[in-house]
Amino acid sequence: MQKELLLGKTLEELEQLVDEIGLQHFVAKQISEWLYKKFVVTIDEMTNVSAKVREELNLKYEIGRVAPVKVQASIDGTKKYLYPAQNNKYIETAYIPENERATLCVSSQVGCKMGCKFCMTAKQGFQGNLSAGEIINQIISLPERNKISNIVYMGMGEPLDNIDEVLKSLKILTSEWGFAMGPKRITVSTIGIIPVLRRFISESNCHLAISLHSPFDEERRKLMPMQSVYPIKEVLTEVKKTHFGLQRRISFEYIMFKGLNDTPVHVKELLRLLNGLRCRINLIKFHPIPGSALESSDDNTVESFKNALNSKGIITKLRQSRGLDIYAACGLLSTKNEC
Repeated sequence: MQKELLLGKTLEELEQLVDEIGLQHFVAKQISEWLYKKFVVTIDEMTNVSAKVREELNLKYEIGRVAPVKVQASIDGTKKYLYPAQNNKYIETAYIPENERATLCVSSQVGCKMGCKFCMTAKQGFQGNLSAGEIINQIISLPERNKISNIVYMGMGEPLDNIDEVLKSLKILTSEWGFAMGPKRITVSTIGIIPVLRRFISESNCHLAISLHSPFDEERRKLMPMQSVYPIKEVLTEVKKTHFGLQRRISFEYIMFKGLNDTPVHVKELLRLLNGLRCRINLIKFHPIPGSALESSDDNTVESFKNALNSKGIITKLRQSRGLDIYAACGLLSTKNEC
């Protein structure tokens, strides 16, 4: 009989579990602390739980920790970890250290169904959703887990296409009984799936990042087919309904493509589109992928584009490309050859 995994369960689920085996609720809190604060690998390590209870738990449950099976290290310090997932699949996770901070870029799906033309994960196609436990495992099974200052859901997959498990993982990360991370240390990226975007905004206090890439409908549709289903103007209408406050941040990811979306006309339209919204723009240089005719804008064009937006009051930064030599940079994560 395949055992049920404890990793990825919320405190409420653990309370239900201990109810079913006739234990008091405080045992659930003990288990959550062993899972999410002490990072145990086996149930037998839960030493403040009685031996009889541990024996009973072992009959039906196991922790569910899975170590990475491969790591690649970049010359810039970035590391890319390969983790096993369900059904003999794999996912990639990028660890990005920088000065006094270290960011972990986690995956939420095996592959992706959004079909963005600039992304290697999209070329892999969709192969399944990750469970909350598989998302959390990328963090607690990372050798550098104690160095992580920030987490971004910008790895493989569209997080809001797996909304239930993503929200569950965020609850584990931000709850006092879980990791107790501040939600402002976590950013979730999306193309803007409007029905579940509403859920994310209302049920989580984590930062929101929206993949924009062009302010013009037809251009964005060519880059991102889901523009036909969730037009960016409708996405922004939804976002503008919400007061994010001074602490919660909304940002827009904007990959720079030579001669496509990097002109003064695009600056003007971005200013019009984002008018009245307190936000920032992260510019990203395109990283070429096989079979794509797209090219990255040159350094001077990127700098001019950035300066033009900043001069008009939209905070705009160039996100540095990290881990290019190990294909860990934006848009390059894929396990197509591993699956």
